[in-house]
Amino acid sequence: MKPHVTLAMFIAVWLMPMHVMAANEQEHAHVHAKEQAVKPQSDAKKNEEHEEHGENEEHEEHNEHEGHDENDEHEHNETLSSSISDDIATAVNIVTDRADSQLLRQHQVVYGKLSADPNRISHVNARFPGILTSVKFSLGDSVKAGDVLAVVESNESLNTYAIKAPIDGVIIQRSANVGEVAQQQTLFSIADFGSLWVDFRLYPSQQVAVATGQNVVIMAADTEIKGVIAHIIPSLTQPYQLARVKLDNRDGKLSSGQMIEGAVISGEFNVELAVKKSAIQILDNKSGVFVKNNSEYVFSPLQLGRSDMDYVEVIAGLKPGQLYVTTNSYLLKADIEKSEAEHDH
Repeated sequence: MKPHVTLAMFIAVWLMPMHVMAANEQEHAHVHAKEQAVKPQSDAKKNEEHEEHGENEEHEEHNEHEGHDENDEHEHNETLSSSISDDIATAVNIVTDRADSQLLRQHQVVYGKLSADPNRISHVNARFPGILTSVKFSLGDSVKAGDVLAVVESNESLNTYAIKAPIDGVIIQRSANVGEVAQQQTLFSIADFGSLWVDFRLYPSQQVAVATGQNVVIMAADTEIKGVIAHIIPSLTQPYQLARVKLDNRDGKLSSGQMIEGAVISGEFNVELAVKKSAIQILDNKSGVFVKNNSEYVFSPLQLGRSDMDYVEVIAGLKPGQLYVTTNSYLLKADIEKSEAEHDH
């Protein structure tokens, strides 16, 4: 049996969704009004927080900028130095010297060629034609004056006689063999290389500052050799003059035919403070030396003045008596540059 639906019941069922919708709309309006009441306060708070956040960011950025400037200034003013123990410094041959006064010598750099002393070259012949029955020395042998070089049997008397070395020296040429006929030819040439001559070229710009009697210094095989200009020879065909200097070569460190560099001393003067040229290094586009302070080596920029072959005058940046690195200072420079490169990365 179907249930009996009355009109009142139908109306109640039909109106129920509308009541629910109205209730929902009322509740929604109530919530919306509540949100509108809260929203201004919330937005104000957000704006306040946003402004506060912006101020904080600006403050932090300002502080960061100030800190960055301070760091930049600190790094810019940072001393360039390297710390190395004495044991390691000795092991890598870092050598120091005390800064002091120095005699500087003004000079003109000249270039030339060495040759044997023509007065110390001897050509040996046989006195009488004959047969060479004995030859004692070979090319390159050293001989003393009076040594028997060869024995000749004379064609006329059939007697033998000795050919002796007239000077000390080295046999640089030999044309004598046993059984050959000795006539007018040169059998031996002997040269004494205990002294050599060097002919330095003097170009027009140098000729005013160079004269006979001036000292010349030559560095050869880590040895300083001194000489004096004996002659200045004009040239009719070349754009230079020749300054001739006789050099002592008894230690045999120089060779005939060798190209050589020299310094003609044109003036001498004392300076209150000077350092060796070998000590100078360049850091941050400044020339200076490394000053030793216990185990720390600090780069000290220098104001430099006059110089000669070995030393340069110090006008400012160093005090007399301070220890500075004269040998292998490039190792300290390399250590600092390596540290800076690592810091940049």
